[in-house]
Amino acid sequence: MSIRNLLKGGLLAVGMTVAMAGAGQAASASMTLAGNASPPIGHYEFCQANPSECAYAGGDAGPAILTEDRWKEILKINYTVNSTIQPMTDKEIYGVEERWAYPRTVGDCEDFALLKRKMLIDAGLSPSDTLITVVLQPNGEGHAVLTVRTDHGDFILDNMRNKVLLWSDTEYTYLKRQSADDPARWTKLQDGRAVAVGSVK
Repeated sequence: MSIRNLLKGGLLAVGMTVAMAGAGQAASASMTLAGNASPPIGHYEFCQANPSECAYAGGDAGPAILTEDRWKEILKINYTVNSTIQPMTDKEIYGVEERWAYPRTVGDCEDFALLKRKMLIDAGLSPSDTLITVVLQPNGEGHAVLTVRTDHGDFILDNMRNKVLLWSDTEYTYLKRQSADDPARWTKLQDGRAVAVGSVK
């Protein structure tokens, strides 16, 4: 799919999100935080090796204002990284189970997220609005994505799709993400959708 079509589809999605917020559904557009969490070992080791990448950056700047140009930039970066980096496991690349690093030509899911985060920060987004997030896939396997916090909700940049969706529109169960206050710290997530499904039984 071309960048133009991706942008067109993405702008429609933002319009729908704004409409949803107007209908009183804005609460589900942002994730619910549930206290402190331990960082993934891979991120802890990444921060030890790259302290400037995880340095305190002044705290939570508040959700980014989602302008049309900013949305285009988010979609462009997601598409560019997804189409230029070939997915491979850490075992295949480094011979180890877990290693977080900026990818050059190949990378694991968290490497995609790291690169997208760096590119979005370079494009002007606050580090407090670009948060690596750990989720469970429907098959129970762990996965890493990038959450972009905006005034229209929390959007997910995923190496397994070019479409950028609200977190609540994805099929994942959300476990934890980087803290908006400090990129070296992590926060538990309360995935209210899972609770709602469980309460139906």
